[in-house]
Amino acid sequence: MLKLSVIIPIYNELESLPELLDELASVLRNSYEYEIICVDDGSSDGSAQFIKDQALQNEHVVSLRFLKNSGKSSALNAGFDKAAGEYVITMDADLQDDPSEIPNLITELEKGYDLVSGWKKKRHDPISKRLPSKMFNLVTRLMTGVKIHDFNCGLKIYRKEVVKSIEVYGGRHRYTPVLAVQRNFKIAELVVNHRPRKYGTTKYGGFRFFHGFFDLLSVLFLDQFDQRPLHFFGLFGLGSILISFAIEAYVLVLKIAVGHSFQKHFTLILFGAMLFFLGLWFFSIGLIAEMIARTQKLREEQNYQVIED
Repeated sequence: MLKLSVIIPIYNELESLPELLDELASVLRNSYEYEIICVDDGSSDGSAQFIKDQALQNEHVVSLRFLKNSGKSSALNAGFDKAAGEYVITMDADLQDDPSEIPNLITELEKGYDLVSGWKKKRHDPISKRLPSKMFNLVTRLMTGVKIHDFNCGLKIYRKEVVKSIEVYGGRHRYTPVLAVQRNFKIAELVVNHRPRKYGTTKYGGFRFFHGFFDLLSVLFLDQFDQRPLHFFGLFGLGSILISFAIEAYVLVLKIAVGHSFQKHFTLILFGAMLFFLGLWFFSIGLIAEMIARTQKLREEQNYQVIED
């Protein structure tokens, strides 16, 4: 029987948890072997105690908890590390993701994909969330070339190989489809049912889109150079030095061919010298980063404490 790992990051969602676990059990218990990995991200409303109690009563529930709030990416990363299922499903704890979509996601994944991302085509959120989300998705599509509509949908399914090979930290949970494509995994998108929020309010503010832009730059550029940073800094260093040589050569030609004094072009000479030393500085940064990369080829676990109950 197919084994599934369902990972649920939780932050102050106590009201929705009983209903969510009941819905998951009704969808999964007769068709799959499964585990539900509940990762409490430093909740203060009793969510941590609830999932701890559930783990003691229900063999399918695994309780992980952080001592402090560390963010959704860290919660997913802890869940990915723990997951033992052949397929790994992620979903939010607020009941807006519909557990009944899981069989549809599995069917789509088994068409030969490695990751299937949900698309909340009909989204039950206020326009203050929908409009920034549309802009975010448009920019991400244009900058990454990954042609899906809803990067930030919490409901996704992965083959185990995907979650064990991508690094999720900071705000990278938004870009798991991009990270998967960068590693040559095949991805797809499936329209899923999205439900209105039943309890509480959203835990994410408007600044997440601002932070998301920098996370996107990290995914696009740093991921390509994290094991060879000199290639990145060296481009700037080499460019600066070449421009510096061109400037100094130009001044020298003026001196020889036209008879201009060096003093007449002192500002230009000084600018060329500054570019030369700037290029050396870039190379130095690149070499230091290379030494760091050699001693830390794989990123360490993020700065959070996780306790398995």
